[in-house]
Amino acid sequence: MILCDPAQGSSWIDYGIMIPFPPERPQRILNFLAETAKNSAVKAGSVPGAVHQIDNSCWQRLPSPCSDQPEKTRNTPHLPPIYHHLLRVHAQDYLDTLFGLHGEAALEQTILNVYELLDDTGTPHRYDKTRAVNPLTALFRTVTLARLEGTYHAAQYALETDEHFCFYLAGGNHHARYATGAGFCLLNDLVYAARRLQAEGQARLIWFIDVDAHKGCGSTELVTYIRNGTNPYPFEKHCNILTLSAHMARGWPLDEKTLAHAALGKAPCLPSDIEIPIEAGEEDLYCAKLSAGLMQIEAMSAGQQCDLAIVVDGSDPYEYDGLASSALLKLTRKQCLERDMLIYHFLRERNIPSAWTLAGGYGERAWEPAATFLAALNDNRAG
Repeated sequence: MILCDPAQGSSWIDYGIMIPFPPERPQRILNFLAETAKNSAVKAGSVPGAVHQIDNSCWQRLPSPCSDQPEKTRNTPHLPPIYHHLLRVHAQDYLDTLFGLHGEAALEQTILNVYELLDDTGTPHRYDKTRAVNPLTALFRTVTLARLEGTYHAAQYALETDEHFCFYLAGGNHHARYATGAGFCLLNDLVYAARRLQAEGQARLIWFIDVDAHKGCGSTELVTYIRNGTNPYPFEKHCNILTLSAHMARGWPLDEKTLAHAALGKAPCLPSDIEIPIEAGEEDLYCAKLSAGLMQIEAMSAGQQCDLAIVVDGSDPYEYDGLASSALLKLTRKQCLERDMLIYHFLRERNIPSAWTLAGGYGERAWEPAATFLAALNDNRAG
């Protein structure tokens, strides 16, 4: 099953953001599937707000957000239910900024910081306000909140459908931390989905399998804070989430500048449960290291069945990725496919439902790794 989201079709240029994130990536993936399918099971095009299933032509409307709220939240009747769910994940003051309680200027400054649109002198960097057709602050509601719900529903579909697999053509905001965003991520949709599912009794043990080029620093921080009780929200302080991150051994967020900030307490970069740092030139070792890491996370579960795996399936390790900070890792298209099939079969052999997010991927060819993977799955089912 593939989950599409119309909010992800808008270009960052529409907000004045000049980062090479291709808005057409989901559509190009769907078009590629249509072109390569052995039968008419996959159709070209998309229906706004719909679920697209690989193995038939059925489309379903994206469900509305659930209206239930966790108990013991503060009285904020004017805020949407999603705000209250987010209190399980992020600091209340930070959420208040994003939801506009501290004013539009505070929200705009937060987005400028998180998307790194200003340099150290305050000069615009990768930002051209004259190109914007939408206010920068609209990005939060049109894109960020949609990603939260998209990842949550992808996880639900993985749990509920017979296929036990859903690929969401967006999401994967693994750099968003407890009290701030980072790395183009305002809120962490991965931890949001996991904590909400756990609170609703839909899952207990959840794995994060993160194969984006950049270390999943935000997810690791959030999981650690919840385990240690740093997150003050009283619901189930024990956090039954295990994290695996296979990432560049160097470069952002492990570069000297970021680590210097960490020494000042500004940007902690905590270890994942399973850390798989990949040095430049180690592409041929990538899948062997990942395979060993997957065995480790299973061993760490101590015999408890994992109810759900959330996969951060970044395309930015691809050799043709267009973001400079991803350049230290250059997997070929074949190696990207081997990576994804390794994860898919590992989980399938253990009957673990999996929700996949598209995560990082930049430039004109960012659609290729995910498209190749999904086409391979479609071929297997058709064959």
